[in-house]
Amino acid sequence: MNTETVVISSAPKRRSTARLRYGLPIIVFAALALMLAWALNRDPHRIPSALIGQSVSQFTLPPVKGRMLGLSSTDLKGEVSLVNVFASWCVECRAEHPLLLRMKNEALVPIHGLNYKDAPDDAAKWLDTFGDPYTRTGADLNGRAAIDWGVYGVPETFVISRQGRIAYKQIGPLTQAVLESEIIPLIRRLQQP
Repeated sequence: MNTETVVISSAPKRRSTARLRYGLPIIVFAALALMLAWALNRDPHRIPSALIGQSVSQFTLPPVKGRMLGLSSTDLKGEVSLVNVFASWCVECRAEHPLLLRMKNEALVPIHGLNYKDAPDDAAKWLDTFGDPYTRTGADLNGRAAIDWGVYGVPETFVISRQGRIAYKQIGPLTQAVLESEIIPLIRRLQQP
């Protein structure tokens, strides 16, 4: 009689272990599937930045080869400006470049370039070949300044207020739609006295 009691009492334990063994992977899979679905529905260019509203970090970069003016944090105070992080090896930078040239011709705002981890000759050749939309262009050879800006990759573009604060961050290439719907209206608002 004692043996029957042991067998009967261990049966629920085995069922519980079996449920855990098969149920836990299903629960983990469902959680991962939900996280993936959530991530796929997010716009990768809309990654929130903790730097919005913060002052630009202190930096001083020498000019890109063949240019006279480098870029520093002090250059970003006193007027609304755009800072574009680019590199000659960046395919998407080439795609957005005509928009930057058009903005320069419209003289809406000074555009500054932060050249990210580029060989000096390559950066100079790229700007000479495709045109130079930048008022100032700093050579960030080791990528340290870009890290302080919270750059994920190139291209990225920032709108800077006249107080030297980051007002907007665009991850990825600029598009005409983003310029018209977000960046240009923000620049105009920031330029108002």
